[in-house]
Order: sequence, then C-alpha cells, then structure tokens
Amino acid sequence: MNFDCFIGIDYSGAEAPTSRLKGLQVYAAQADTGEPQAWRCPKPSNNGQHVNWTRREVAERLLQEVNKGTRFLAGIDHGFSMPMSYFARYGLESWSQFLDDFVHHWPTHGDYVYVDFVRDGNLFRSGDAPPPCTRIGTADEFRLTERWTSSAKSVFLFDVQGSVAKSTHAGIPWLKWLRDQAGDRVHFWPFDGWVPAPGKSVIVEVYPSIFRKRYPLEGRTLDQQDAYATAKWMAAMDAQGALAGYFAPPLTVAERAVADLEGWIFGVR
Repeated sequence: MNFDCFIGIDYSGAEAPTSRLKGLQVYAAQADTGEPQAWRCPKPSNNGQHVNWTRREVAERLLQEVNKGTRFLAGIDHGFSMPMSYFARYGLESWSQFLDDFVHHWPTHGDYVYVDFVRDGNLFRSGDAPPPCTRIGTADEFRLTERWTSSAKSVFLFDVQGSVAKSTHAGIPWLKWLRDQAGDRVHFWPFDGWVPAPGKSVIVEVYPSIFRKRYPLEGRTLDQQDAYATAKWMAAMDAQGALAGYFAPPLTVAERAVADLEGWIFGVR
C-alpha cells in the first residue's frame, strides 16, 4: 500500500505524560527491509545511556514524521474509542464529538496528570475535593471488536494484569492532539473511513497478543516485543500483499455502523 515505514507502539498509561516509562516502546520497520529497529528517545541523558520515552514525546515524534512527509502505518496498543453503550449514555453521535467530550472530562494530556487523579476526583483539589470523573463505564461493557477476540479486555477494566484501561484513558487525548495538529494528513482508522486515501499516514489500534508469539524474543523485554511484533507483522503483511485485506474486516452493514463509532482492532477479522 506504498507505506514508507511501519511503526509499532507498545503504550503505557502509567504516571504522567511527561514521565519516562520503560513500558512505552517504539519500533519501526522500513518498507524496503521489513526488520524493525527500536526508535530511541532523542532526549540526552547524563550518563550517555538511552532514556525512556514519554507519551508526549511519542506523539511529537509521530507529528515530526508527518511533517517530514513520511507515509507511515502506526499501530498503537490502546483503545481508540468506547462501547456503544457509552455513546448512548452520554449522548455522543460521532467520534469527533467523543474526542472533544472525552478530553474535557479526562484531561490526561496535562503535564502532571495521572489517570488515577481523574478517576479519584483529585485533579483540581482545592478545599473540598470534586467528585470523581462522571464519564465512566463498567468492566462488563465491551466493544464489538473486543468480542471478536478471545482475550481482549474492556476499556473500563482497571487495575488488573494486562489491563488496557489506563493506556486507553491516557492515550485518547494524544490521538485528539495529533488529529488537531496534523489535520487531514493523518487518517485515523476506521473513523476517517475504512479505506485510507493514498498518500496519507494511517494510525490504527492494535492488540499485540494476536501476533506477539510469531517472532522470537531475541533478548527483548515483553514491552519491546509487543512494539517489535506490531511493526514486523504489519511490514510482513504488506510485503505479502495481504495488508489491504485487514482494512476491510468482514462486517455486516449493522456491524460496520457500530465500528464506525467504537473503532476496530487492526488485524481482527
């Protein structure tokens, strides 16, 4: 599909967007080689060693690639949206409206904002603490794409091993930031359409458990492996001419209407 590179991002919702997180890993494979290499954070360290990424820096690096004219396919390991029950509960009718509303209630892109600060109502503590965030859901609420997998967890299931909830609540505001900064130069799939326009960079939601074990660890940590495997799999599917098929999962008209709002995990079909 004429992408220049394939980027795998294993996300982390820990701490603040300015915190350096070992769980936040980025690998990229050039289209001509298909072998992912770690993207290193450009921030210098005092001892000459590589430092960990922050969520802000990852978003800024993606924007840099857009500005350079790189046409990339980036897979990010967190939910891009919420279940239909959430949209109905809060009267939301589009993904753009959802993003605006979500960031208003979950401003986790703030420099020193933890997801738990918002959850607990302690973000703007002054005298009496405000109530916890009201834009919430329950762990038994799933998106259609999560039901199509064997193990994907609800975006509302916090504080358990393998949870995607914190990453989702920390990451969605950065999707909006990228969308605001890059405009129509970036296609957020499938919300901007199921078939990306030629020449655009594309950002998709991924679930690395689908393909993590296809590739040997070779000394990588599990977080590194998830980012590596994401980039490797997307590059391999492109090389095999199979990538386009993943942009068109076999959904009915009704299912696609749901996924237009809820989003879809790239690779689930």
